[in-house]
Amino acid sequence: MQGRTRSIVALAGATLFVAAMAFAQAPKPAAPAAAAAPAAPAKLVAPVRGEAEIQYLLPVTKREGKMIVTTIKIKNVASGAIAGLKVDEFWYDKAGEPVTGAQPFRYRKALMPGEVIDVVLRVPTNPKMDRNSYKFEHANGTIKTKGPLPKL
Repeated sequence: MQGRTRSIVALAGATLFVAAMAFAQAPKPAAPAAAAAPAAPAKLVAPVRGEAEIQYLLPVTKREGKMIVTTIKIKNVASGAIAGLKVDEFWYDKAGEPVTGAQPFRYRKALMPGEVIDVVLRVPTNPKMDRNSYKFEHANGTIKTKGPLPKL
């Protein structure tokens, strides 16, 4: 019985040796000519607590069918990241009573210092609409608007 076990172990060893030699002599795939440099790791920036500052371009408002679409370019001018940016748009009639509002825009990532994003707000039209206003806030406090942005 011991002789049979030795024979099986020897046969298995020989098979592995032959397979390893065949693999070593197999043609290797060509290496990529120029590997792309790895992207720089993202820097962690502490989020702003309390009041953050942004600048924005004057909103561009257009009517598209039965919707009013407002696009605003916003830039973070605070020293830290703005986490959980939220923008609301409210519409009022001539008497100052609320008529309708847009579904809030939420920026899911942190808005890094100096970063510029486009905010798109959609509101159904209403014949009583006269004027609108915007409300900016973030996860850790309020937002102060600091003058309009120069043209980008």
